Amino acid sequence: MPASGFPGTWKPNTSSSVPLFEQVRLQVIHLVDNDALPAGTRLPAVRALAERLDVAPHTVARAYKELEAAGIVATHGRKGTTVCARDERLGGLAAAAAAYAAEAKAQGATFAEAVKLLAAAYDVP
Repeated sequence: MPASGFPGTWKPNTSSSVPLFEQVRLQVIHLVDNDALPAGTRLPAVRALAERLDVAPHTVARAYKELEAAGIVATHGRKGTTVCARDERLGGLAAAAAAYAAEAKAQGATFAEAVKLLAAAYDVP
């Protein structure tokens, strides 16, 4: 199903210090997390979204590439880019968490210490 109304009236802030591709990426994540873009939603083609947002196609392509690397969307060539189901998106994160937990245990860290380190890393911009 195509994204109904995405991106709506939202536009990236060209005067922000946050790169445009990052603003696009964060907006998609926000919409996915709030179910405004449910699993299976097809995002606009790179050129179409770039035109709507008044940015270079490379900006949207980079945002889509980073969203795909994070498991938030999947690109299917000419069939487009779609939002992944939450369990699909979290699969890679679960594997990374398991690897982190194993490494923390191997180094003798307590659960609380491991969580503290993760929280500190999570808050780093």
